[in-house]
Amino acid sequence: MALPTPNLDDRRFQQLVDEAKRYVQQRAPEWTDHNVSDPGVTLIETFAQMVDQLVYRLNRVPEKNYLAFLDLLGVRLFPPAAARADVTFWLSAAQAETVLLPSGTEVATARSETGDAVVFGTTEDLPIVPCELKSLVTISAAGEQANRTKDLDVGRDVPCFQAEPAVGDAMLFGLSNAVPRCVVAVRLDSQVEGIGVDPRQPPLAWESWDGMRWTECAVFDDATGGLNRPGEVLLHVPAGHSPSVVAGVQAGWLRCRVVEPVEDQPFYSESPTVRVAEAFTIGGITRVEHAETITDAPLGVSEGVAGQHFRLDRAPVLTDGEPVVVQVSVGEGWQDWGVVEHFGESAPTDRHVTLDATNGEFGFPPAVRAPDGSLTAFGAVPPKGAQIRVPTYRTGGGRAGNVARGAISVLRSSVPYISSVDNREAASGGVDGETVAEAKVRAPNQLRVQERAVTADDYEQIARQAAPAAARIRCLPAGQEPGAARVLVVPDVVADSGDQLRFEQLVPTEQLLATIAARLDERRLLGTRLIVEPPFFQGITVVARIRSARPDLNPVRHDALAALYHYLNPLRGGIDETGWPFGRPVQLGEVFAVLQRVPGADLVDEVRLFPADPITGQRGSPVDRVDLAAHALVFSHQHQVMVQPAGEVTG
Repeated sequence: MALPTPNLDDRRFQQLVDEAKRYVQQRAPEWTDHNVSDPGVTLIETFAQMVDQLVYRLNRVPEKNYLAFLDLLGVRLFPPAAARADVTFWLSAAQAETVLLPSGTEVATARSETGDAVVFGTTEDLPIVPCELKSLVTISAAGEQANRTKDLDVGRDVPCFQAEPAVGDAMLFGLSNAVPRCVVAVRLDSQVEGIGVDPRQPPLAWESWDGMRWTECAVFDDATGGLNRPGEVLLHVPAGHSPSVVAGVQAGWLRCRVVEPVEDQPFYSESPTVRVAEAFTIGGITRVEHAETITDAPLGVSEGVAGQHFRLDRAPVLTDGEPVVVQVSVGEGWQDWGVVEHFGESAPTDRHVTLDATNGEFGFPPAVRAPDGSLTAFGAVPPKGAQIRVPTYRTGGGRAGNVARGAISVLRSSVPYISSVDNREAASGGVDGETVAEAKVRAPNQLRVQERAVTADDYEQIARQAAPAAARIRCLPAGQEPGAARVLVVPDVVADSGDQLRFEQLVPTEQLLATIAARLDERRLLGTRLIVEPPFFQGITVVARIRSARPDLNPVRHDALAALYHYLNPLRGGIDETGWPFGRPVQLGEVFAVLQRVPGADLVDEVRLFPADPITGQRGSPVDRVDLAAHALVFSHQHQVMVQPAGEVTG
C-alpha cells in the first residue's frame, strides 16, 4: 500500500457552520435567529467557506516535505530515461570523400499542430566512407574459388553460383574500403534470370566479413528480386566490417550466399548471371537519443567545509549512459570525483559525491561528530575557493521520445551532402521521471524487499527498478524445478499504426535481459536458479463478418480491426487496458462483445477464432477458446473483418 496521507483537520463546511452556531448560543444567547436569511449567519457561512479552503490546503502536505520524508527512508525519485533509435542518413549522391557526421548532430520529428517536434541527437561520430567495387569472386559450396573480376571488365555474363545452385554457393563483392555502419548500394545488371525462385522471397542471405566471421547485413530493399532482374540491393553493413584478404585480394568483403529454403519456398533451378556489377555508399546508420549533452556545467565554488551541496542549472541528469563525473580545480588542472550511492563505505581520503539525478543536486561527503567529540570524515572535502564543475552530462528523456518508425524525418543540423533522414524502427526506452505519488507507492515495497529477492513480488519489484523501460515483468516458477524462478520481460514499444504491433518489436534486447539478470543475480538467494527471458506469445487471428446500415462501410471495418488489435494486445489490451493478463484464455464470446461495441456494427453475423503462429503465419482450425499457458500472452496476427450492408443476404 502507499504511504498514508495525513489528515490534520477533517472538518468540512457544514461542520464549521454548525460549530460556529453552537458558539453563538454560548456567547450571545440573545441572538436567536439562526436562519440563512440572517446577515450574521451569512457572515458565519462566508468565514466557514474560507476556513474550509484553508483546511484543505493544510491537509495537502507539500511535495517538498514528502521528498524530505522519502529521503530519510533512503527513497529517491527515479530520473527519466532517454529513448533511442537507429537513424539512417541518406546522401544526396555518392561522394568521393568521406562525409563525417559529428556527435551531437540533431534530427527531429516533424512539428504538428498539436505538439512540438521531438529532438534527438547522435551519440557518436559517423563517418560515411565511400567505396567502389574492386573485385568479384565466386565460391562454390565445395569451396572452389574463382576470381571473376576480369570477366566483368570485358562484359561477359558471370554465373553467380554453380550451374545447378546448391546451398552454400556464394558470390563475394570486394569493396575498395571497409564501410562499417554504412548503407551500400550493390547495382547489378544481367540478361539471364535465376529460374525457379520466387522474387519476393529468394533463398539468399547478404553478409559482411568482420575479420573473424560473416555477419548478416540488413537488406533495406532488393530491386533485383533475388538476382532475377537488373536493379539495386540496399544493404546496411554492420559496425564490425573490416578489410580482409580473400582469394589473394585485400578488400572490404560482402557476400550473397544461397541458404537452405524454408518449407514451400521455391529454390533455384538455374544460376542467375551478372554482366555489370557496381557498389557505392549512399548513406550511414547511427544511434540517436532523445537527450541533450551539456558540457562544462559550473556548479559553484567550494567553501572548504564538509557536507556541501551544489545543484545544476538544468535537470534532470540521465544516468543510463556513461557515469557522471564531478571535477574540482586543483592548481592549473582538474581532479575527478566519482559518484557513489552513499558515503557509508567512503574513507576520509576518497573523492566521492552523491547525486540526486531528478533535481540535479550533488552532495559532498559529510563529517560526523562521535560521542567523544571527535569528527569522522566520510570522504575528502574540496579545498576552499576551488571551482567545481561537471565536464559533461545528459539531460532530457521521457516517454515523448518513443516515436513510431519513420517519424524522425527532419535534419536540424546542417550537414553537407545529406539529403534526408529516417528511422526504420520505432524509438524505444524512453521513460518519464518518477512522480511523488509513484514514489509513495514504491516506498513500502522497497522497505519490505530490502534489496533481496525471495518472493515473486520481490523479483518483479527489483527487475522494474533495474529496467524501467520494460513495459511488463512477471515472475513465475520455472517448471517443476524447486528453487527456480522465471522472470518474463516485455519491452515497451510503439506501434507503427494504432495498436497493431509487429512480432519482432516484442522481443527484448539482449542488453535489457542482461541488465535485469545482473541486478537479480546479486540479490537472489543462494541456490536459486534464475531465468530471464521473453514470454511465449500465442498468436490469435479473428475472422469476422459484420453488417452495417451506414452508407460508407470502410470506417466500420477500420474501427472493428482497431478494436480487435486494441483488445488482444499484450501491452495495453484486456478488460482494464493494462495488457492482456498472463495465462488468461481467449474466448469467442468476448470477441463477439468487442465487435458489438464498434460504432456502426449493427449485427455481428459471424466470428471465427484461430490460433496462429506469429513467426510462420500458419494458423490452426477454428476454435471457441484458445487456452494460454501461465507464461504466455496473446499476439494479434492478421485479423480479417468483412463488412456488408445490413440488407444484403449471403448464401
